[in-house]
Amino acid sequence: MRIIIVGCGNVGAALTEQLSSEGHNITIIDIENQRLQNLINNYDAMGVVGNGASFAVQKEADVEHAHLLIAVTGSDELNLLCCLIAKKAGGCHTIARVRNPIYNMEINYIKEELGLSMIINPEFAAASEMARLLKFPTAITIDAFAKGRVEMVKYRVKDDSILCDQSLKNISGKLKADVLICTVERDEDTYIPSGDFIIRAKDEISILGTTQKTLGFFKKLGAAVTRAKNVMIVGGGEMAYYLAKQLTAMGIQIKIIEIDKERCDELSELLPKATIINGNGTDKDLLMQEGLMQMEAFVALTNIDEENIMLSLFVKSLTDAKLITLVHRISYDEIIDSLDIGSIIYPKYLTAENIIQYVRAMDNSIGSNIESLYKLNDNKVEALEFRVKEDSPVVGIPLQDLPIKPKILIGSINHKGAISIPGGQSVIQAGDTVIVVTTITGLNDISDILK
Repeated sequence: MRIIIVGCGNVGAALTEQLSSEGHNITIIDIENQRLQNLINNYDAMGVVGNGASFAVQKEADVEHAHLLIAVTGSDELNLLCCLIAKKAGGCHTIARVRNPIYNMEINYIKEELGLSMIINPEFAAASEMARLLKFPTAITIDAFAKGRVEMVKYRVKDDSILCDQSLKNISGKLKADVLICTVERDEDTYIPSGDFIIRAKDEISILGTTQKTLGFFKKLGAAVTRAKNVMIVGGGEMAYYLAKQLTAMGIQIKIIEIDKERCDELSELLPKATIINGNGTDKDLLMQEGLMQMEAFVALTNIDEENIMLSLFVKSLTDAKLITLVHRISYDEIIDSLDIGSIIYPKYLTAENIIQYVRAMDNSIGSNIESLYKLNDNKVEALEFRVKEDSPVVGIPLQDLPIKPKILIGSINHKGAISIPGGQSVIQAGDTVIVVTTITGLNDISDILK
């Protein structure tokens, strides 16, 4: 596909990397020549220097023959204008990043009136993921499928866990939990394990199952399954607003520490149920005065990655609170992951996942549609949810008789709301949604699982 990306920031760079690696013809537009050149030199992409909302600049980028334009600059209004011009000039599909909470309340109207294919809000998406994690603090990450009825929960195995030194088939027999351990990350390696695979301490495992069965599994492990009662948030930006709004609706007590007095006044009006503190969130004495030691969760949401990381390390040294750390840049993700500071949230990854899901659905819908897509374990693994059509080659044949490629796991089948972990005799039917977990990246269609 021919895809134009407007904006070379973190999200634009992540999209360029992912989409160019999947073989798409990428053209990037940005006003900063040096930033543009850095991306062109690193990835298989072309570039145009200029304002993405200019018809002349879009024409130079060949918008008339583009299939999709993605606008991810720092300005909501510019992104919407880019998409409007592209729609008129080339008739292509358009995706805009829109972050302002005011626009978020009118998102459906804007999308419909401007004829946009998708509007993505990274701050809202990140806040929603954080809210899920605070409902289930044991998890490192939680990815939702089947409209929230199936979850993939990532969990780090503790030294004293009953899972240690046990094979998957022994674990299944011992715990009698109807869930599936579908990936294991150990050091630099990622596995899609068989029944003979032995779990070790400090492995990061991904468990797939319905919400209730996953909770039952963790109860048997003796892990905490109750949501945090109170949360301290440092940083009062848009993401903090979205998160606090969701958490206060769940009855969770929220305390936000924000250095800007004017922003504190705004948040006090927007979030009457939250406690807003005007102060420097990196001041250790202030954190202690505001009850850090009594908090069950701590979320670092400043605009500076280094501050967020240091704050989480400080809190980890004092308490067992659930930690969530916001990181914008991905340059040092391997080092950050090794610090063991709870759940790391990368908004650019969330945005890229949503857009790539849409691109793949556009690219190929022969026997299925992509309903959900998540990139796991530093992009080494993909978990995809396909809705299966009548003419799909996988329909009506027992899984044991399908020529499924190696390194592919059928994680669950949702048949008319009945969700099951499949066995060899299981049969996929038209209208089912099927979750596939694989180290083969780039699947567009359910038929791609076949040899």
